[in-house]
Amino acid sequence: MISKQALRKLSRILGPEAISTCRDVLDHYGTDATKLAYSPDAVAFPGHIREIADILRLANHEGFPVVPRGAGSGKSGGALPVQGGLILAMDRFDRILEIDESNHIAKVESGVITARLQEEVEKVGLFYPPDPASIHISTIGGNVAECAGGLRAVKYGVTRDYVLGLTVVLPTGNIIKTGVETAKGVVGYDLTRLLIGSEGTLAVIVGVTLRLIPKPVFTRSMMVFFKDPCTTVKAVSEIMRSKVVPTALEFMDRNCIECVRNEIGLSIPKSTGALLLIELDGDRALTRRETDTVKEICSQMGAIDFQAASTKKKRERLWEARRNVSPAVYKLKPDKVSEDVVVPRNRMADLVSYVNRLSQKYGLPMPVYGHAGDGNIHVNMMLDKKNPDELTKVDKAVRELFQKVLDMKGTLSGEHGIGITKAPYLSMEISKPAQELMIRVKKAFDPNGILNPGKIFPQRI
Repeated sequence: MISKQALRKLSRILGPEAISTCRDVLDHYGTDATKLAYSPDAVAFPGHIREIADILRLANHEGFPVVPRGAGSGKSGGALPVQGGLILAMDRFDRILEIDESNHIAKVESGVITARLQEEVEKVGLFYPPDPASIHISTIGGNVAECAGGLRAVKYGVTRDYVLGLTVVLPTGNIIKTGVETAKGVVGYDLTRLLIGSEGTLAVIVGVTLRLIPKPVFTRSMMVFFKDPCTTVKAVSEIMRSKVVPTALEFMDRNCIECVRNEIGLSIPKSTGALLLIELDGDRALTRRETDTVKEICSQMGAIDFQAASTKKKRERLWEARRNVSPAVYKLKPDKVSEDVVVPRNRMADLVSYVNRLSQKYGLPMPVYGHAGDGNIHVNMMLDKKNPDELTKVDKAVRELFQKVLDMKGTLSGEHGIGITKAPYLSMEISKPAQELMIRVKKAFDPNGILNPGKIFPQRI
């Protein structure tokens, strides 16, 4: 709870126009892509790093929580104000400060939309590979806080692979810079890597220095249809075994296909049980040879149809299917629990078969899609949360899914993070001594526990 006195002090720090207690504003900033909702006491819209520092110093003095928030596209509740307090909306930090063509770096503020950065660097022949499905709304700061992955991770890696340095405000109000602007740098502990993926619990990310690469000369996409899901994911293993590394290699099962086909006019063979969306890029001649190799492998694995595209407009039409899946599956049920588990690529067929059995066991739709090229599969358990029986079934199914994934030497989250939705299951993967070490790190950064409390560690919820 923020006292009236603290609200007055916040108004003096920010100006009265940059802080709100309006109910509509509180409701908007108190939810995210999980559709869970918590009410903050106020929402602040800082425009300068010094304002953030002053806010955090005040929060330590007055004892109220501060929760940094980007676009609210997170899927684990990492930016929800579970203990009330102040939402720190980073909307105004939306400038691309520099694109350095000589050194292949970009300096941006944390509120820059991912797609906008991609568009701007591509204008000068450079490329920012991280490509989360939410690129048109998610921010760079949010991507860093969650270590977002995305469609191109199979070839190019995830957000942490492109972050050279950060400008952050610590929970105590101190402003620091981490990392370098050079290709190498090993001075001191790697605080940059520690902050990436820390889910807004260790610092407020204000500025990001990013590594860029040359834009690929040629890109080709294809959609490949198969009769059954297991054969489809086995084809993924064969493609990777051929030493071809696609830019993106995405899987969608029949449930997902049916949910998106009408909106985008997909022509789907009647016997389709699943599909792969594949993208290749690089030198024109090499990309064409790799395309032929992939098509040959898919044909040998029983593919029943191909749709290919090389122009940007045609490629976007194919990829529109994948980007629309997450919202489209709500056609099956009004609510969903979305898990982003990861298993070794050679275990994906086993996992997909297991999810089908789990769906039959509990009588609930469980559409599956995701980044098959790196084993990161999104399992969506569809339900009506107003139905207590379905809630109980999903709780059991999630725990069984997680145990199966761990038995396969996988991990519980590839890109969504822990937040609040996965916190109850953290101990399934992370040992007690490891958790205690992480909590000590948190305490070192945030001695009074004011920054994004109630996240990651179940004992703190």
